[in-house]
Amino acid sequence: MQEIDFMRKTAIYRDDLFLEHEPGISHPESPDRLRVIYEQLDGGEIGSRFFFPEFTPASAADITRNHDRELYDRVLQTSGRSHDFLDADTQTSARSYDAAMLAAGAVIDGIRRLHAGEMDNGFCLVRPPGHHAEKDRSMGFCLFNNVAVGARWALANLGLKRIFIIDWDLHHGNGTQHSFYETDNVLYCSTHQFPYYPGTGTVMETGRGKGEGFTVNVPLSGGQGDMEYARIFNELIVPVGQQFEPELILVSCGFDIYNGDPLGAMEVTPAGFAYLTRVMVSLAEKICNGRLLITLEGGYNLRGMRDGALAVLEELCGEQLGVKPWLDSATAGNMSSSTVQLSALDQAMNVTRSYWKI
Repeated sequence: MQEIDFMRKTAIYRDDLFLEHEPGISHPESPDRLRVIYEQLDGGEIGSRFFFPEFTPASAADITRNHDRELYDRVLQTSGRSHDFLDADTQTSARSYDAAMLAAGAVIDGIRRLHAGEMDNGFCLVRPPGHHAEKDRSMGFCLFNNVAVGARWALANLGLKRIFIIDWDLHHGNGTQHSFYETDNVLYCSTHQFPYYPGTGTVMETGRGKGEGFTVNVPLSGGQGDMEYARIFNELIVPVGQQFEPELILVSCGFDIYNGDPLGAMEVTPAGFAYLTRVMVSLAEKICNGRLLITLEGGYNLRGMRDGALAVLEELCGEQLGVKPWLDSATAGNMSSSTVQLSALDQAMNVTRSYWKI
């Protein structure tokens, strides 16, 4: 794959309100996760390379396209309370509801601007994360499912028929999978550590009814790094995406597959994040006019958050952000031709061949 050598109009969605969601002292999903990235954008010339749109919160109607009204009302009840529990892992503070509504609104606005041609691609640097939130339950640090809410909005308001969601978070995106498990309008592909929280995402979970074949899971044992992930994307995710021909690509980006993350056992480096992004940028440019929106999910090593985000942003905008690129041509060439042994991918491909030509 060739190195990107031209500048794109890349949007970054950020707001200090996202720093006001406080799940509690020592909670791994802390404001510092975003703060270390925002500091990079505010220092030097990096921030000047990007477009920072103004955006508004999602509406209650936007949220309830994907979630039960009872769940929305329960999260609303936390507003103004210094501390509340939505489940054992998912805690809120006074402004968590506001942050969650704005996070979902960022994804909606990014999709709207992509569709209108106002930007080439974008990165929603938001929190709280979303991919674990079920129709009727907030869980796993997630209040509302930001990506699923955005996809629902696009299907309802833009007339889109095919949306591709790729989830490379360490944990399986159970909420996103279940949101679209019975539809052929959304193709959901997930790579994740298994067995691990939340316990879903086996290779045999492929969809139901009209949605059969439109869920693709690659459950991994742990210890996989850049070369393994490159092979998964090269041999499975890209070929399936090309056949699906989506009108929009959404990525749930978890930096908890970083090789120093305290909650996981993966070994992806910033170069690996750059490569995965490069593959997604290339796929989007070939099949959906570049319409690619990446949204932050997990990641709990602050260095991994910072470096991973910069690597992703460098590939999105197509311009070097530091002294040297996060992904050099030799490393990219090695990843593009990866043949590392990976039985989990072989199993996933055997299942997927029942539905797609790969």
